[in-house]
This record gives sequence, C-alpha cells and structure tokens, in this order.
Amino acid sequence: MLKKLFKKSNGVEIHAPLNGKVVNLKDVPDPVFSQKMMGEGIAIVPSEGKVFSPVNGEIVTIPESKHAIGMRTKDGTEVLIHIGLETVSLNGKGFTTLVSVGDQVKVGEQLLDVDLEYIKENAADIITPVIITNSNDKQVTVAEETEARAGETVLLTVK
Repeated sequence: MLKKLFKKSNGVEIHAPLNGKVVNLKDVPDPVFSQKMMGEGIAIVPSEGKVFSPVNGEIVTIPESKHAIGMRTKDGTEVLIHIGLETVSLNGKGFTTLVSVGDQVKVGEQLLDVDLEYIKENAADIITPVIITNSNDKQVTVAEETEARAGETVLLTVK
C-alpha cells in the first residue's frame, strides 16, 4: 500500500488515437504543426477512419467543423487531435462525432468516425497531428514508433 502511495509517476501516456504510420511532427506539411506553434507532439497518417481516445480524460472541445477534438487528463495535460490539414473548411462533412464536450472517456474509446476517402479528396492532407497544447509547462518525451495501433501504441509521455 505505501509503495503505491509513494511510487513516482512515470507521467501520462498518450496512446495512438488512430491506426497508421507514425510521422515526426517536423515532417507535417503545415508550419503551425511542424514548427510546434501549437505545442509538442507527433502525427499519424491514418490507415482507417476510426479515431479513439489517446488518454483517460474529459472532452473539452469539439469545433463545429468536427475536424479536431481536445481533451484534458486529470493532471491537466491537454491533448489535441487534429484530423487532416485544411479540414476546417469541410464544415463537418466527412466527420461523425461519437462523444460530446464534458464526456469522460477512457483510452481506446471511440471518439469519431472519419470518411478518409472524402478527406483525401477534399482536404490538403489526411495526416493527423496529436499535440500537447500545454507542452510549454510539461516535459514531453516522443516515442520512436513507426506504426501506430489505436489505444495500444504509446506515442508520447508527458511529465
């Protein structure tokens, strides 16, 4: 019991929200992400359109365009999943949300259904950045994974 109380936390693990190929954030073809203007993170080129929660936490934002979803963990880590590039202009078409702001979610719980074919045809790219938006206040370790399995592969650790 005491060991559990005094055990040092290894931080919050951010799991893959999608299946696909893992890409370094600097390789995302959008300076807002590649230059880490929104925060530290990683990206995935999705192989399918099911988006799952990468953390246990609360849904804090879903824009009307449904192209992104923001979450906050119990320790205050803020995670943004931004599906594709230039997808805000799709006005929600191709996206089906399965959760609402205020919902508590667990790692691996499905958040969105995305029509990847529609996104490929109508947006700049399907690459999906996963960003720690408050990474300036945190220590973020990026895993060296090349393939992501949704809900299983740990992509980032935040302390």
